[in-house]
Amino acid sequence: MDLTRRHFLSTAAACTLVLPTAHALDRPKSRVVLTLTGRLGIRNADKVAEFDMDMLAALPQHSFSTKTPWYPQARKFTGPLLRDVLAAVDAQGKKLRAVALNDYKVDLPAGDAAQFDLVLARLMDDKPMPVRDKGPLFLIYPFDSREELRNERYYSRAAWQLKTIDILE
Repeated sequence: MDLTRRHFLSTAAACTLVLPTAHALDRPKSRVVLTLTGRLGIRNADKVAEFDMDMLAALPQHSFSTKTPWYPQARKFTGPLLRDVLAAVDAQGKKLRAVALNDYKVDLPAGDAAQFDLVLARLMDDKPMPVRDKGPLFLIYPFDSREELRNERYYSRAAWQLKTIDILE
């Protein structure tokens, strides 16, 4: 296989998020804080998965500190990686649409979840985030980890007060 074709195939593969088959999720036992819809491979005819905060806390947790345009100093964000949340529902799609409580919507490539350590933050500076301070969930990129993330393209893909992720295409 020639180098150009190999590069094309590896690039195409990186742009589609197909994760291993997941088992059906347990039902939330408390208030739902995140709903995933669309191209889910879980055994659910409605193609909807719901998470309460305990379900998100049960996934492996990751933390990083980063500067953002919204705070004067670096803040520490903790929560599951977006790719782990997507794997939990066997998400299959090329595009994600993040929807906030105020109906802000932003589309991002599903490949971002594989390429970058996006955190679905449930804690900021080790404390739960109230709605008035961008909570209870904040989809955040590790802006300080790579120079390419420090621009309007990626800042606009960060979504605070996140309530829904639609898996598209």
